Amino acid sequence: MTLLPPTDLRKVTEQPAFPTPSVRATQLINRFQLSPETVVLFLAMLIGGGTGMGVVTFHYLIELIHHLMLENLMGAIGVWGAWTLACVPSLGGLIVGLMRWRTQDFGPGLSSLIAASEDTEIEQQLRPVTKMLAASVSLGSGASLGPEGPSVEIGANFGMLLSLILQVSQERQRLLLGAGAAAGLAAGFNAPIAGVFFALEVVMGATSFATSAVSVVLLAAVVAALIAQIGLGAQPAFTLPVYQVRSPLELPLYLGLGLGASLISLTYTQLIRLAKACFAGRVAGFDFLGRIPKYVHPVIGGVMIGTVALQFPQILGTGYETVEAMLQDVEFSLLLLVELLVVKLLITAISAGSGFVGGLFAPAMFLGASFGAAYAKILALAAPIIGEQMAAPPAYAMVGMAAVLAASVRAPLTAILMLFELTRDYRIVLPLMAAVGLSVWLVERMKPNFNPNSNLQQIGLAELKDEQAEIVQQILVEDAMLSCPKKLLATLNLLEAAKEMIRDRCRSALVIDEAEQLVGILSLEDINRALSLWRNHPNSATEIQSNLSSQTLIDICTTEILYAWRDEPLSEALDRMTLRGLHQLPVVARDNHERILGLLEREQIALTCNLAVTRKALHHYLPMRPTKDIVSSQ
Repeated sequence: MTLLPPTDLRKVTEQPAFPTPSVRATQLINRFQLSPETVVLFLAMLIGGGTGMGVVTFHYLIELIHHLMLENLMGAIGVWGAWTLACVPSLGGLIVGLMRWRTQDFGPGLSSLIAASEDTEIEQQLRPVTKMLAASVSLGSGASLGPEGPSVEIGANFGMLLSLILQVSQERQRLLLGAGAAAGLAAGFNAPIAGVFFALEVVMGATSFATSAVSVVLLAAVVAALIAQIGLGAQPAFTLPVYQVRSPLELPLYLGLGLGASLISLTYTQLIRLAKACFAGRVAGFDFLGRIPKYVHPVIGGVMIGTVALQFPQILGTGYETVEAMLQDVEFSLLLLVELLVVKLLITAISAGSGFVGGLFAPAMFLGASFGAAYAKILALAAPIIGEQMAAPPAYAMVGMAAVLAASVRAPLTAILMLFELTRDYRIVLPLMAAVGLSVWLVERMKPNFNPNSNLQQIGLAELKDEQAEIVQQILVEDAMLSCPKKLLATLNLLEAAKEMIRDRCRSALVIDEAEQLVGILSLEDINRALSLWRNHPNSATEIQSNLSSQTLIDICTTEILYAWRDEPLSEALDRMTLRGLHQLPVVARDNHERILGLLEREQIALTCNLAVTRKALHHYLPMRPTKDIVSSQ
């Protein structure tokens, strides 16, 4: 008789009778013995193909619902009067509200997916099909949003779903998520280059511009764009006019456009936040909205959109036709441009706040185009002499589109490349870069996009939650510093210093004088840099050794150094280190910068922070010291 192992051991060693999809997929990949790089490239093609087909389906759904509501339905009820136009967004709000009532939520957004790829957990269930249907109804019925947000999320959801099925590592999960986002934007706008940079700049972060990452994202974007061109046509999202620079003196005018675009984008993003807070009942005077069920909010928003559309039908939907008209120099009065700018700002905020589903790229480009055209007309009226040397309003509308978009989503490279792909004209790049650069810089100054955990992530603590980050804020420098750091005399020669650093396994050391006063800081990088200068020197080995023996630490160490104080918060010292890319800071007395108290190193900071989090977690299970004594002094 065969003896079976214990039950708990069998759970580990035995294969399930019916393997899950993730197990079957992993077994299939392992059977072919493919290299990890080949698997990732294959997944990139799969993501690009799936995303491209999803975006094509999404656009056809928008067209279908638009045809049913704004043509068939309006054809039937339009005979009752022009007021019936308000019924279309209201009906769309009712349908979206019923979908919200049925499903409660439409799954995580792009920001939630990015956070999930960092935390390795998703709090909401993925519902890409439901969200695509809700976005189709929202845009097809006239909500003032855009299709690019859902397009990006179609790809991001697909990439995340594949990573969960295959149970890939966290790094690969982030890579597949970026590939999906790039594919979504590439297919949605027929702009594969902008899609790639959007993924690298926004989704994966500026530190992910590695060759392998770019290759995967590029492949997904190309496949998605190719399928979108087959299904939707090869034409770009907008047909833009030929651009020409009338005079080099126009560049300051484009800088003024960038200044105005920063104000428009800041108003745009703040209004959306305010609208969401109003519908959530967190704003005084609008608390009654918080007591209304969330699935009723889209109906309220639809009624408001429909009422405003009776006077300004241009604000309905994506607004691509109106933007196209502005770019083709169709005559818009200055008053109408300003009215459209203000009304679009308000209606977009209401659309997003009330629960309609859509993206914010298209409204940002509408705002940028109307602002740019109005800006050119105002300049021509205020200074006719300048107006004669200016390009036509469509040129300023084009640059305004990119400037407002870049400042709204904090993605300057994506905005520049997207407009460059749409215009396919190099002459627009110089004013475009000037306006976009200034608008993003001003928005960062006025409303910094500060992430309190960003510096912690750079020292390997990306997994910390918000409540854990609060613990870290309580740590002082003296809790993390090395109280007995390595010290070397400034007169010590380079070779002897290198041997001492190797013997004591030190990464850095403090350089002192005969009176033990601090004069500089030395790192292994400084030593290696000095040694490498003599590696290929034509002199003989004896001469090189003689020169190295005569070279002292005061010649190679860093003498202009920053300091840390033992009683200051560790987070403040870490901010100074991160800003300048430093790995260590000497800790000195406040009243005497030459008196050494210790050394602060990144590795020790990471260890101290992790110990603080662990100590806090143990506090729930074991008797601990008072909470303010989170980290024991060294």
